[in-house]
Formats: sequence, C-alpha cells, structure tokens
Amino acid sequence: MTIRLRVRELREARGWSQAELATSADVRQATISKIETGGISAIHLDTLDRIARALGVDAAVLIEHTRDYRTGG
Repeated sequence: MTIRLRVRELREARGWSQAELATSADVRQATISKIETGGISAIHLDTLDRIARALGVDAAVLIEHTRDYRTGG
C-alpha cells in the first residue's frame, strides 16, 4: 500500500475531512490533497511526521512497504 492510500485510509477511519487532517497536522489542505491523489512526488520528512502524529501513528506506518509475496507486489 502506498503512502497516499495509507494517509487516506487512516484519515477516513477517523471520520476526518482533508481539511480536518490538515488543521490537526498544521499543513495546508492542498498538501493533503496532493499526497492522497499522488500529485506530489516527494514529501518532506517534517510534513510526513506531522501527518503521522495527527493520525496517531508512527511515521514508519505511513512509509513502510509490505510486499505481498503471493502476488509479487
């Protein structure tokens, strides 16, 4: 699962809009939107950490890659 999908999944699990996450993480709503739509090629570590803390998870949860060996993905 990609960062964009993890962020969206965790945000939606909390019932938050992008604007609510942005406020909680102290980042722009446009940044959240770009992350979730894949419209951003690189995320500053500080931004990633702010989003993770707002979502109540460690930043590693957002970036760790879990390979599914059954499908090769």
